[in-house]
Amino acid sequence: MRQTMSTSQKDKVVIFDTTLRDGEQSPGATMSHSEKLEIAGLLDDMGVDIIEAGFPIASEGDFRAVSEIAKNARNSVICGLARANFGDIDRCWEAVKHAKQPRIHTFIGTSPLHRAIPNLTMDEMAERIHDTVSHARNLCDNVQWSPMDATRTEEDYLCRTVEIAIKAGATTINIPDTVGYTAPVESAELIRMLINKVPGADEIVFATHCHNDLGMATANSLAAVEGGARQIECTINGLGERAGNTALEEVVMALKVRGDIMPFSTGIDTTKLMNISRRVAAVSGFAVQYNKAIVGKNAFAHESGIHQDGMLKNAETFEIMRPEDVGLTETNIVMGKHSGRAALRSKLENLGFELGDNQLKDVFVRFKELADRKKEVFDDDLVALMRTTSDPESDRLSVKSLRVVCGTDGPQEAALTLSVDGEDRSTTATGDGPVDATFNAVKELFEHDARLQLYQVHAVTEGTDAQATVSVRLEEDGKIVTGQSADTDTVVASAKAYVSALNRLLVRREQTEVGYDIKGVGYKDVS
Repeated sequence: MRQTMSTSQKDKVVIFDTTLRDGEQSPGATMSHSEKLEIAGLLDDMGVDIIEAGFPIASEGDFRAVSEIAKNARNSVICGLARANFGDIDRCWEAVKHAKQPRIHTFIGTSPLHRAIPNLTMDEMAERIHDTVSHARNLCDNVQWSPMDATRTEEDYLCRTVEIAIKAGATTINIPDTVGYTAPVESAELIRMLINKVPGADEIVFATHCHNDLGMATANSLAAVEGGARQIECTINGLGERAGNTALEEVVMALKVRGDIMPFSTGIDTTKLMNISRRVAAVSGFAVQYNKAIVGKNAFAHESGIHQDGMLKNAETFEIMRPEDVGLTETNIVMGKHSGRAALRSKLENLGFELGDNQLKDVFVRFKELADRKKEVFDDDLVALMRTTSDPESDRLSVKSLRVVCGTDGPQEAALTLSVDGEDRSTTATGDGPVDATFNAVKELFEHDARLQLYQVHAVTEGTDAQATVSVRLEEDGKIVTGQSADTDTVVASAKAYVSALNRLLVRREQTEVGYDIKGVGYKDVS
């Protein structure tokens, strides 16, 4: 039976989160298996309607992650992505079929540029769409179809392919702005046109998937809803390749705050937004910019004298939403070296981090080490502590000790002991500064050909005892990984971030790809 929208459903916007699939395609944003499961659990708990858990045929690791997420999901529909061929679709179904509510999402590029890739005529592509969507529907009664690069597809042909997909059994039609080309007025009109022109359009749900290349992803998504779309595809923090995707927190809060002109609702518990934003930033290695809407550090900060005066008299003068609406709360607990586990757990929960006993044990040890070096541990220090990328159970490399010699006279020198697969190795290396010397020492102890793409240092708080958060991005044979670490010693943080990135690179080396480009540009035979 087709999905038909009731009156109540027409007022609800379905949130389709693709952080674990599209968001992970950001260079360097690859998540580990356990991190994917954790993020999926947070999305499910927050009320996300549909989680696109991955691209099952991309690798054995991706398949296992999607399959396990499907088995563990409590409320969310679990969706997998598949190109327009039977092999992709079968693999996708094998991964999601264990979910209480599975969905297959299959796609093909319909614009002239994308039709040229598989060298298909319009008729040949139309036949493939019919065959593959029919195949998916025979496996699963919840099928989503996307004409990739829809916003640059000829109107008549787009209508034709959408009609074919609906007749073949698609229950959701997603209209992607794959390259972030469209504008809000066009986004609304495109959805409106399809609903009015395509037979059967009133029986299915239309979705929108916008990229942010021109900075209009959120506006385009909301405009599509005005045009009749009732599903928004988005990611936490707007994570995604190039300039990113529509940010989940932005569309959800826009609909909540501006319900006067957009009378739609979502099922998202917005008080959980800050927590999942921080966690995605940590596991992806992509820090949230300070002035990011909704979840940025400065989103609720007021420095201007006029703003501060107005806030003291009435918060509504310069705030259109409350910090607690997105899960940002303040407590009076001061953390220091005498603070116990209960106080740390309470503080972290107020910051949005819920830890199991084993996780708390590990974090408490690192907190004590930090508190011994800092008189007072601030909220941002704890967030930085939680963002450090490390998995003791799978990390093959770890920093055991580091001593550096630096100054104006040189040479800068680093004496490093590194644990490699449980074996301690030591060396002394020189370089153009203490960080360069440290990185050279790592290379001596663990040879590799990875190229340093990015090295960033940020002070977490003010003061000379402030922690430094260091991000390191490495590239090897097209594989891009990011590592992060924080420490009151910038060089130590640098060494740990570099080693963290190497650990992630080793994981990527072990993943066996199945011979195509995960970005979706490769089209293999349909059978």
